[in-house]
Amino acid sequence: MNIVVAPNAFKGSLSAAQAADAMSAGVRRVLTGAHILNIPVADGGDGLLDALQAPLQAERHVRRVNGPLGPPVDAAFLYSPGRQLAVIEMATAAGLALLPPGRLDALQASSAGVGQLLSAALDLGARQIVLGIGGSATTDAATGLATALGMCFLDSTGNPLAGNGANLSHIRRIDADGLDPRLAGVSLDIACDVDNPLLGEHGAAQVYAPQKGAGSAEVALLEQGLVNLAGVIETQLGISVRDMPGGGAAGGAGAGLRAFFRAQLKPGAQLVLELLDVEAAISAADLVLTGEGRLDYQTRYGKAPGAVAALAEKHAVPCIAIAGMLDDTAYALHDAGFSAVFSLCPGPVPERQAITRGAEYLARCTEQAMRCLQAGLCAGSAAGCGPAGLHTGVS
Repeated sequence: MNIVVAPNAFKGSLSAAQAADAMSAGVRRVLTGAHILNIPVADGGDGLLDALQAPLQAERHVRRVNGPLGPPVDAAFLYSPGRQLAVIEMATAAGLALLPPGRLDALQASSAGVGQLLSAALDLGARQIVLGIGGSATTDAATGLATALGMCFLDSTGNPLAGNGANLSHIRRIDADGLDPRLAGVSLDIACDVDNPLLGEHGAAQVYAPQKGAGSAEVALLEQGLVNLAGVIETQLGISVRDMPGGGAAGGAGAGLRAFFRAQLKPGAQLVLELLDVEAAISAADLVLTGEGRLDYQTRYGKAPGAVAALAEKHAVPCIAIAGMLDDTAYALHDAGFSAVFSLCPGPVPERQAITRGAEYLARCTEQAMRCLQAGLCAGSAAGCGPAGLHTGVS
C-alpha cells in the first residue's frame, strides 16, 4: 500500500516534519508492509523553510537584519545553488511572533528586514525567490521592504519617508530610480496564506491590524493610508491593487509586492505543493494522510490540508485528516476531498497537555484510523468487494 503523509505544522506543538514522523509511526503499528512517503507541507506562513529545505536540497543562511520595530534580529532563509532559488519567510524578519504582546505597533512596524533578506539572496546569485508572507507584524504594504531595496517613497515636499504604516497617508510619489537593478532579472513568487483584498471590511487594516496592536483610531488611519497608496500606485504605476485577491495579505504586502516588483501572488499551499511535486506523489498513492493544528470550514480555502485533499480528490485517492482541534464546521469537509477527519485528543485534556504530548497523541490517532481502514479492507475482502490495488499485508 502506498501512503503519502503530508501534514502541515501543528502550531505550538509540532513542525510539519515532526507531524509527518508521528503519523508515519502510527501507520507502521498497523500496516507494517506499507510504503510511506513523508511530504511535510506549508501554506506560506510559519514552517515554509522547514518544509522546503530538504526537498530542495537548500542551504540555510542566517543574516542579522532590522526587526519589525528596528532592533536587529537573526533571520534565516534558504538558498539552493543548483536552482538559483531562494526561499524567504517574512515572519523571520518582520513577524508578529518576534514581538511581545505589549510591544505590538501596527503603525511603526516595518518590513525593512525582509528587504534586507531579499538583498542577501541576490548576493548569493538568486534568480528565483519564493517569499512566504504569513505571520507578519506589519501593515506597511511592503513599503519598508521596498525601501530597503532602494525604492523611495516621497511626501508632498519631496522628502523621503520611512516605510511603515504611519507614513502611508503621506506618500505622494514613488521613486524607483535607486532600486536594486538585480531585481530586474529575478522571478519573485509570493506565497499568500490568505486571499483578502487590500481595502474595505475584509481588507488588511480592518481584519488584521487589530491583531497587530491597532485600536479603532489606528485601524482608520491605516485604512486611509492604504487607500492613499492604492491611488498613488494607480496614478503612477498604472496598476489597480484595490480588489486584488491576496492584496491584503501581510498588511498589504501582497498589493505592494505586486505593484513595486510585478511579483506573482499565489496561494501559498498551491505554490508549496508545486515546488514539492506533491501531485505526482498523490496520483501514485492508495491513501493520503494530512492534518494541522485546527480543521474548520476555512481549511478548504487556501490551507495546506485543504490543498492536499483537493489533489487527492482529483486523483480519486482517499484522504484522512487529523487535527489538534475540530470545530463543528470541520465535519462539513467531506465534500472538499476529505474522506474522514479525526481529532488527535483522546478526550477532554488541558491545552498544554495536548501541545506537549502532540506527537504521542498524533501517532495514536493515526494508528486507530489505520485500524479502521484495516477492518474495512478485511470486511471488504470477505465480502468479495475489497478495493482493488490496496496492498496492506492483511489476510
